[in-house]
Amino acid sequence: MTARIQLPGRPEPTEISLPGWAAGYPPPASRRVYAAAHVAATPAEGAAAAGPGKVNTVDWEATLGFRDHLWSHGFGVAEAMDTAQRGMGLKWRQARELITRSSALAAQRRAEGRYASLACGAGTDHLLADGGYSIGEIIRAYTEQMEFVQSQGADVILMASRALAADATGPNDYIEVYRTLLKQADRPVILHWLGEAFDPALRGYWGGVDFDTASRTVLELASHAGEKIDGIKLSVLDAAQEVSLRRRLPPGVRLYTGDDFNYADLIRGDATGHSDALLGAFAAITRPAAAALRALDADDVAGYDAAIGPTVPLSRLIFEEPTPYYKTGVAFLAWLNGLQPHFAMVGGLERARPAGHLIRLFELAAEAGALADPGLAVDRMTGLLRGLS
Repeated sequence: MTARIQLPGRPEPTEISLPGWAAGYPPPASRRVYAAAHVAATPAEGAAAAGPGKVNTVDWEATLGFRDHLWSHGFGVAEAMDTAQRGMGLKWRQARELITRSSALAAQRRAEGRYASLACGAGTDHLLADGGYSIGEIIRAYTEQMEFVQSQGADVILMASRALAADATGPNDYIEVYRTLLKQADRPVILHWLGEAFDPALRGYWGGVDFDTASRTVLELASHAGEKIDGIKLSVLDAAQEVSLRRRLPPGVRLYTGDDFNYADLIRGDATGHSDALLGAFAAITRPAAAALRALDADDVAGYDAAIGPTVPLSRLIFEEPTPYYKTGVAFLAWLNGLQPHFAMVGGLERARPAGHLIRLFELAAEAGALADPGLAVDRMTGLLRGLS
């Protein structure tokens, strides 16, 4: 099955072929992978985007259906993370409901003998981001969210805290906060190192604006509390820095790449090891990435490269500056693939990227085999273009 569409400014129609991916995949055996999932929304007024003073509401059916989609392709779900617009439209009250609903769905799937790994973000986003808090207040805020996640039966991802970034005076404050939290964890957690490209408010996280200083803090935590740390989720968009940290982590502590530019090489690895992955990109490239990981399990490196390679230009465009708006591209592709009925996001974030960006995303998604139903994708893109003209 193929479909054709004439995109603005292109001399020839774009032809989209049906990709040959399987309908689902088991979780990979050779890598541990999580997809950070977004939140679908229902427009404030019918099919129109939310206008001034209007707020899109969460579409729970589509949002939970998307988690089913990820699990069915072998990905663990990283829930209520920055991909779900934590700090960019999704409040802690909504995040609590999201965690509750996803945890219930995961429990249902597991009761049915189906895969449903779930890890949820715990942070301090119910505090004001501009600081003014004591270290004790920040610990209590983290504890509140961590205890809630644990009460739902989910694993914990300790998200980076804007409040801590604003109020910490150096590495020792980070050590105090995280050591206290790790002692309270009922199972190993993932530490989230989110670089300032994703959130400028996190500049200087871990007590140093340079990578080496910050790495020393993380490595000190890992060396003293490694049994409570499943891994480090690193999102600094620098492959050399990631490999450097990966090689220095103690045995048993994973490096989950959050590098949406260089994940293909980092997951493949080298003679010294490989990265596991926790990526927002996986929510956009689910099918080809699942096929690539399946090939890697079979030691078919050429097959891995053939499936994952074409997704990299797509991911790099999704995550281009301003990087925090990458969530728009994730929701756009979910809509093109029929995984949500509207191209709508909480807070109207679907309007964050210009039309030219979306058109190029469509082209690259076609090239990457990331459009599961060419006819549906063309119909939806045609309607979008008509509305933009």
